Amino acid sequence: MAKIDFKKEFKFLYKAPDSPTLVDVPSLNYLMIDGQGDPNTAPIYSESVSTLYKLAYAIRFLMRDDHDLDFGVMPLEGLWWVEDRSEFTYSDKNNWYWTMLIMQPAAVTAEIVAAAREKVIKKHNPPLLPQIHLGVLLEGQSAQVMHHGPYANEKATIDRLHAFIESQGLAAPSEAPRNLPQRPHPLRTGKAADHPAPSGDLWISYLSQEAKHLT
Repeated sequence: MAKIDFKKEFKFLYKAPDSPTLVDVPSLNYLMIDGQGDPNTAPIYSESVSTLYKLAYAIRFLMRDDHDLDFGVMPLEGLWWVEDRSEFTYSDKNNWYWTMLIMQPAAVTAEIVAAAREKVIKKHNPPLLPQIHLGVLLEGQSAQVMHHGPYANEKATIDRLHAFIESQGLAAPSEAPRNLPQRPHPLRTGKAADHPAPSGDLWISYLSQEAKHLT
């Protein structure tokens, strides 16, 4: 049985440095679920993340038992944006849109996701399960940095990232994107280590990204 540690294979993505840097991100497959609302208070957010993990673990065990591939479930990641970027604020997150993601090996197909989905239905049948889809992110060049400490204090880290982008002769977009399948330049975050919310190590990046649905 093949055993792969994707966090080691893609260490340059999941262990961002403390200083902002540019990185070329390969195309990767993800389980995705979209939503809107404050991630700290909106029930839809916690329900979405819980459902995403249920399906991710079902896929992991299916791949191990039926396809001779063993791997750990990857960290939770997220895309965050607002309709009008001029209205973006950290004090009121109710107008935030998000897509939460968990990376999947290339061997995970739409058929495997469908089979794992049936297992989750039999065991849990969460109402948001039909909203999860398998997709590929075509990210390319991105700017990323590691944030340490409370998530509520991440604005200073994001400001440093903005300053770095400008110093490279690049620019974050003036308008926030709308919806998949094309949604350029959202803010992206991912947990670099397992810490209880609302603090821990969090990598943050801006990306020029296109997403394509596979399911």
